[in-house]
Amino acid sequence: MYFRTMHESILIIDFGSQFTQLIARRVRELNVYCEIHPFNHLPEIGPSVKGVILSGSPSSVRDSNAPTIDLSLLRKKFPVLGVCYGAQLLASSGGGEVIPSKIREYGRANLKTIDSGCDLLKSIKVDSTVWMSHADTIAKVPEDFEVVASTTDVRVAAFQIRNEKTFGIQFHPEVTHSVDGKMLFQNFVMGICGCKGDWTPAAFIEETISTLKSQLKDDQVVLGLSGGVDSSVAAVLLHKAIGKNLHCIFVDNGLLRKNEFDKVLDSYKHLGLNVKGVDAKKEFYGALKGLSDPEQKRKAIGKTFIDIFDQESHLIQNVKWLAQGTIYPDVIESVSVNGPSATIKSHHNVGGLPDKMKLKIVEPLKSLFKDEVRNVGRQLGIDDAILGRHPFPGPGLAIRILGDITEEKVKKLQDADDIFIELLKEKDQYKNVWQAGAILLPVQSVGVMGDERTYENVICLRAVTSVDGMTADWCHLPYEFLADVSNQIIRRVKGVNRVVYDISSKPPATIEWE
Repeated sequence: MYFRTMHESILIIDFGSQFTQLIARRVRELNVYCEIHPFNHLPEIGPSVKGVILSGSPSSVRDSNAPTIDLSLLRKKFPVLGVCYGAQLLASSGGGEVIPSKIREYGRANLKTIDSGCDLLKSIKVDSTVWMSHADTIAKVPEDFEVVASTTDVRVAAFQIRNEKTFGIQFHPEVTHSVDGKMLFQNFVMGICGCKGDWTPAAFIEETISTLKSQLKDDQVVLGLSGGVDSSVAAVLLHKAIGKNLHCIFVDNGLLRKNEFDKVLDSYKHLGLNVKGVDAKKEFYGALKGLSDPEQKRKAIGKTFIDIFDQESHLIQNVKWLAQGTIYPDVIESVSVNGPSATIKSHHNVGGLPDKMKLKIVEPLKSLFKDEVRNVGRQLGIDDAILGRHPFPGPGLAIRILGDITEEKVKKLQDADDIFIELLKEKDQYKNVWQAGAILLPVQSVGVMGDERTYENVICLRAVTSVDGMTADWCHLPYEFLADVSNQIIRRVKGVNRVVYDISSKPPATIEWE
């Protein structure tokens, strides 16, 4: 396995931490390319690599099966930064002592002593707040290690190995709670590793278009548009590379938001894309008839989409490539620390479509995080109405209708959802929300409308804030706004007499209900 760029880059070795992707995001924010690789599936390290970061881990270095690597391959050859477990691994492998913490330090702490002469800690002041999350602590460092920062409870909060550009920190600078975390990464990546920061949207676009032209030549390429950010940016990049040889297919599965099929097709007109809209509502409703189990619904939708997409693709002559909007988190998640694999998860490769169609795969965005995809889209001139869209699940409203799917239920939910989303936009709340939608619950409740007693449906509203969907908090929308949404849904959507608001965070709840 090789790095996918010749840009100056940072290798991040993943030992299984939940924060590893955040480390990569912080490095990318400095316009420096980086890749995450599991400790047991390392790439061949080429000349583009200017430094290495060792991630945290849920494991303990004291465990007999603790994840480890041969550090002699890195030390004195590259600048190295060990974060939490990575720091403990450096210390223990050098002859230091790591023991269980007497007081498990978790949460905010303050650096009470800092060696201002240490390059890693330049411009970071005493009392800087950092985020701790560890059950072990470094009790003793090897003789050639120098402690460069401490907190009240942790003597070895940071260290440097003498005569080496090798550092360890017990805290997590990648989380926003560590207030000088960005400065620390800048000190390491730009200062110690000497990276210039040339990983920009403009550079990515220029290089990607050149690569696509060379890779695809005059071949015909088919892409399934969803109307979302990833597929839209992928489509525009490909269009700039191969023009009319890109064929985009947008399938209306009858489970989109209200009027979304027409709105999405209209939004693509000014981009010059070759887009075909396919009305397949009847086929999807037929496949879903009588199904209530969420997994059965997903499988029925996936199979029907494959059939429709395959049928439409065969109408195009000499198609050789299937383009996908796969992004970097999809790639990372497909390579497990506990069992390396080079296969993208099935829901990222259109449910098995490539195997059925015997097409080669092209994924122009597979090195980008979601925020980077948006930045590339802005550089390409794509409308903010597309780039700013909330994520929308592949199975659409089918997993926001709990129970079986009927056209009547879809219409009811579309109307309620449209009121919610349009009011978010009208009241300038949409941009403050990462994802929002309405859910039709399989319960009825008693109500009173006029002088009559009603027994009708319940709509649940869901709105969350998040960075990447891995974790999410329920959005604290104003009470007056929620009251307005509830009032309008009950007044305007026939068959609904009650609206509730979901105040569950992820974890433990997921963003979607199914």
